[in-house]
Amino acid sequence: MTQPPIIIKRRAAHAAHHGGAWKVAYADFVTAMMALFIVLWLMSSSDAVRRAVAGYFSDPRGRSADTGTDRSGTADNLPVTKENISQLKDRLESSIHKMNDLKSISSQVEMTVTPEGLRIDMLESKNGTFFESGSSQLNTNGVELLKLLAAQMGKIPNSLSIEGHTDSKPFSATSGYSNWELSTDRANAARRMMQDAGLRANQVSQVRGYADQRLRLPQSPLDPSNRRISLIVQYLDSGPEAPASPVMLK
Repeated sequence: MTQPPIIIKRRAAHAAHHGGAWKVAYADFVTAMMALFIVLWLMSSSDAVRRAVAGYFSDPRGRSADTGTDRSGTADNLPVTKENISQLKDRLESSIHKMNDLKSISSQVEMTVTPEGLRIDMLESKNGTFFESGSSQLNTNGVELLKLLAAQMGKIPNSLSIEGHTDSKPFSATSGYSNWELSTDRANAARRMMQDAGLRANQVSQVRGYADQRLRLPQSPLDPSNRRISLIVQYLDSGPEAPASPVMLK
């Protein structure tokens, strides 16, 4: 008797399951692309932005003020632009109001946003001055205010220009010393004090003396507020001009 043939059927094996390995590879690819875009953005950014980013990664919690290290990553050290200039103005106002010695002269500090930057005018009055009469010697009020401003401005990368102004009263000295020399000497005295108190040596870009050629109150050329020191924190960016908006401290 013939034995029937035995037929063995084999099922084709399916390919092994790959698991989640592809997800890891995809995540690595996305991370690499993000790093590439960050590098390209940093290459096209300004030096100030690159320093700020580098400072953040070296001190992400901003504790360098406690350790005496670089403050490049903190908000106080970011460059002043037309977009964030109000933050600097608020910070300066707050610092002045917190100092008891400066409360009496806070109304003589006028801050104005201009196309050039933040202008800070130290205005003299009948009851409060920043210099000895007819002299470039700073008094206590002038020293304390300039030290405070220097401590704040020394943290930012922006340049600073300093102007000296007088009223139209002729200088009484007979040695040829005039309001031109007085306004320039007062601006230089402010520069020296601020550099001793925290400004970088190369942070001041200009020192100007205008005598009485740019009166604050042209209709009252002898008004004490024409005698003033103006500090201008200059923008680093070159965006659209900001509208002028004077703010008087109260």
